[in-house]
Amino acid sequence: MNTLVVARPGLQTSVQDLGRHGYGPMGVSPSGAADAVSLRLANRLVGNSATAAALEMTLLGGSYVFPEGAVVALAGADFGATLNGRPLETDVPNAVMPGGKLSLGQTRTGARCYLGIAGGVRVAPVLGSASTHLLSGLGGFNGRALQKGDVLEIGAPAKRLPRRKLSNKARTAFQPSKILRVTEGPQFDWFLDAAQGTLLQSPFRVTEEADRMGLRLEGPALGLRTAKEMISEGVSLGAVQVTPSGQAILLFVEQQTAGGYPKIANVIGADLFCIGQLRPRDEIRFERVTFAEARQLWIEQQQLLNSEEFLFA
Repeated sequence: MNTLVVARPGLQTSVQDLGRHGYGPMGVSPSGAADAVSLRLANRLVGNSATAAALEMTLLGGSYVFPEGAVVALAGADFGATLNGRPLETDVPNAVMPGGKLSLGQTRTGARCYLGIAGGVRVAPVLGSASTHLLSGLGGFNGRALQKGDVLEIGAPAKRLPRRKLSNKARTAFQPSKILRVTEGPQFDWFLDAAQGTLLQSPFRVTEEADRMGLRLEGPALGLRTAKEMISEGVSLGAVQVTPSGQAILLFVEQQTAGGYPKIANVIGADLFCIGQLRPRDEIRFERVTFAEARQLWIEQQQLLNSEEFLFA
């Protein structure tokens, strides 16, 4: 059995895949990678399927030992990775010899880095997914973030190191943006014309109250036309809901599945990965697109992610 040993867990490292979808009516949010694009790229670099489980590291990476060796790739934010004390190149597959130690420090860019391991991280699936839902303690490795001394089973690497490197075109196309494209939310018309304009014209700052459940934003108040209350209803990933004080909250992968705050907008599917790379104090803006444009942008992104010719140099 091939294993990975956690020598230092970092700030918040967890096992993630693309999430468990379709359980919202049961009160289970999808979880999964905060930056699904980077997870998919890390997996593709080591020859895994896009759905394989990997490690998601947040803000501070940690150290990991591979007693039997492995083939690994890093994607997402730059955490200044080293292998046995030597700088490790990201966005390419790397061979780790038996006993090798991979160390990652504090983020230099973005919020999250993904460690793809050939053969994937082996944990028992829960509701069809290996992802960790940290808030509820569901899935992943014992339903929690990794701790010092944890030993995880990993797959056996292929005998040959994959000869691939993320292309410059792919690096540019999947560079996270701080301009998030949105469609109108289900209660968009509840808001004052001035508030609708403010949403699209003003910057918002990510506060310290930001995690996998949601990101509270600091910015101008978004007022309703008339004071009203609503019955709780289902909410979607990326919804921009507004509290009675007029402040916005951007719902994320461990969101509650129902809520009673009006939603002024929703981040489009093609930009959800950008949310996963936002850090406290980052400044963001919103840009409105139509539902048809959002659908087309999603289709184009998925086509690029599935294209060998586009991804790899």
